[in-house]
Amino acid sequence: MRDFTVAVVGAGPAGVYVSDILLRQIAAKREELGLGEDATAHIDLFEKLPVPFGLVRYGVAPDHPAIKFIIGALEKTLNNPQIRLMADVEFGRDIQLEDLTQRYDAVIFATGAVDDRPLEIPGAKDSKGAKDSKDADGAHAANVFGAARFVEWYDGYPTAPEQWPLEAREVAVLGGGNVAMDISRLLVRYPDDLLHTDIPQNVYDGLAANKAEDVHVFVRRDVTHAKFSVQELRELEALPGVEIVTYAEDFSDDVLTDAHMAAASEDKLTRQMVDELLAVRAMSEKMMAEHVDFEGQPARRRFHLHFNANPLEIVREDGADGAVQAVRIERTVTDASGVMRGTGEVRDVPVQAVYHAIGYKPAEIPGIPYDEAAYTLDNEGGRIAGMPFVYATGWAKRGPVGLIGSTKSDALETVENVLADWAASEQKGRVAALVNASDSAGMRADIAELLAERGVQPLDYAAWQRVDAYERALGAAAQREHIKVISEDELRAIARGEKTAPSAQSAPKQE
Repeated sequence: MRDFTVAVVGAGPAGVYVSDILLRQIAAKREELGLGEDATAHIDLFEKLPVPFGLVRYGVAPDHPAIKFIIGALEKTLNNPQIRLMADVEFGRDIQLEDLTQRYDAVIFATGAVDDRPLEIPGAKDSKGAKDSKDADGAHAANVFGAARFVEWYDGYPTAPEQWPLEAREVAVLGGGNVAMDISRLLVRYPDDLLHTDIPQNVYDGLAANKAEDVHVFVRRDVTHAKFSVQELRELEALPGVEIVTYAEDFSDDVLTDAHMAAASEDKLTRQMVDELLAVRAMSEKMMAEHVDFEGQPARRRFHLHFNANPLEIVREDGADGAVQAVRIERTVTDASGVMRGTGEVRDVPVQAVYHAIGYKPAEIPGIPYDEAAYTLDNEGGRIAGMPFVYATGWAKRGPVGLIGSTKSDALETVENVLADWAASEQKGRVAALVNASDSAGMRADIAELLAERGVQPLDYAAWQRVDAYERALGAAAQREHIKVISEDELRAIARGEKTAPSAQSAPKQE
């Protein structure tokens, strides 16, 4: 029997993990499932951007270098000859579902989450970034931003605006999870503290011009029901030049009752987070008394943490389209089980810009059913509803929850269902209509020819290696480890070997 053919759409962590796990599980279970004693698979990994790695490259804050080391592990998987990277190929534009189902025994969507869930309160008209910061008549910008767009900017996403409006001196960030912590931390970071990272030059310049002095993070529930990781809080504790401001009413005994602490103790990670927040509170009391940072140095910026604070409205000057003046907050009460209610106590906190980090929305895909309530592709256990041998994994499957590592266990469930469906099929999984009964390699040539006919030139793993080498050379020339290239056209030119690495004399340096 021929080898299996598999298409994976999306070359972020979810796509790479599911490819690796699929190959391992086939080897482990092929005889048990009757798939053939020598059965294996050839996987084509399609990616719409010119480079792979999705969330790790374009969704992790630049001051999380430890998480970005995951790229090294992902590269080892992509270097497997049974996995072929086909970057710069966009599903729905360059290739369609029928193209894939005819040529592959399984199609797995690992397309992640690229948009923000909408902020549905009065005054929450989103800006898209600097290039859309004024309407056609030149009126004042909305100055309300989704986290996803800001993350794209500071991570150098190819379609992000080159500049970002950072004129506000007082800024609100709405959300109680790691993304809210990431973006608020970047808003108070000084760019020289990021020179050990891969931030692009335009981001360095933008942060150098940032006028923010006070960043307020509003969490709707109490301390025990925040969703920050301990790592995020420890990074907050070590921000140079930043005073952490906390509020006594959020940490009082009548808010953090014995019942709240007992409930938090039922989960190890939750209790660790709560203990770290209590440490942040103790640290901030000294900071606030002396207006210093964690090292006792004078603080020029302030990072405010508010709990039990539910945003009701973004207050604007002269109506819905005017300048942002404040965020209207209602004090809440949260019981030990996490049920929240408003108290009717309302106040306005002056701000000139608002960012919301209330969750990502996985991408909708042409021809694939979407669950609007769950913000996922419509699936059960990774099986797309009503579409045999079509699957989902990662955030496209479960929604934007969990850390990068949790994507592995998620991928395993999808793979197990792929194998079960193959084993139950009459053809023992060899279901692709256009694949010769004995020639999986022919399919791989066929899909390349199809793309060539459409004028599409996929970029392979060797192309990624050229980009990586170029970015490292760019960093070395500026006495940094790595500097990210952001232009899609430039990435393509580098990937194809049309542009060579800069010399130490020609590269820009930060002063």
